[in-house]
Amino acid sequence: MNISEHKIYFKNQLSGLYPSEEIQSFFNILTEEYLILSRIEVALNPEKIISEEDVQKFQNVILRLKNHEPIQYIIGETEFYGLVFKVNKYTLIPRPETEELVDWILSENAPATHCLIPTTILDIGTGTGCIAISLAKNLPHSNVLALDISAEALKIATQNAQLNIVEVTFFETDILKAKTLPQQYDVIVSNPPYVRELEKQQMQQNVLNYEPASALYVKDEDPLLFYIAISQLAKTHLKPNGKLFFEINEYLAVQLSELLKNEGFENIEVKKDSYGKDRMLKCNL
Repeated sequence: MNISEHKIYFKNQLSGLYPSEEIQSFFNILTEEYLILSRIEVALNPEKIISEEDVQKFQNVILRLKNHEPIQYIIGETEFYGLVFKVNKYTLIPRPETEELVDWILSENAPATHCLIPTTILDIGTGTGCIAISLAKNLPHSNVLALDISAEALKIATQNAQLNIVEVTFFETDILKAKTLPQQYDVIVSNPPYVRELEKQQMQQNVLNYEPASALYVKDEDPLLFYIAISQLAKTHLKPNGKLFFEINEYLAVQLSELLKNEGFENIEVKKDSYGKDRMLKCNL
């Protein structure tokens, strides 16, 4: 079977389950992963024969995609902020919205803004380490620390730091039980669980069935519990002029802003993502 024939077969097998653009994206990712061919090379070599071994690899992926398993878990990696990150079932797949949060933090703390360059940053609930590692890569003079409750996630985050050649100090902590943090920070950032149980019906099967629930969901009656715990720790662990950044639930921006105001935070700013949703928040003491 040549590439052109296999492309048609691949699209036919997944047609109706995914949009055609997404199927094409899957095919591009897999041809680069398994055939070591770029999209242009595939287009220029439509008659190139695919080995039986590689055909079987594609067939196995098709079966997994039919079960709505995320392509990132299938190939074991994804891209975030121009860097490659390993992912597995113990970690959330980094989202484009989180890239926007990283971009906001960098724009607030880059030398070009003439602001104080942060010397110490803490990422709470780091998962793959995508936020911490991206900040460490782009603010090389900063001291970046990151914590997570999951030992398995921290293993992946450590590998990702090594993969991207940055130094991040990782440690295992349950932020809901923590009474203190190791030191003071110029920036504390978190993308904590914030999807309410009632919002599960809006989630895709690939998220519901595969991504770690503990990193996504909170109970309807207490949706801000992580923000409460983090903000209370931030009050005693942010340096003067330090900033607190959150990724947030678009439906809870007003409620969270009021909470932080009552906790004594000032200059509370909610920022929309590229889809026009209230997705990020910044404040300071």
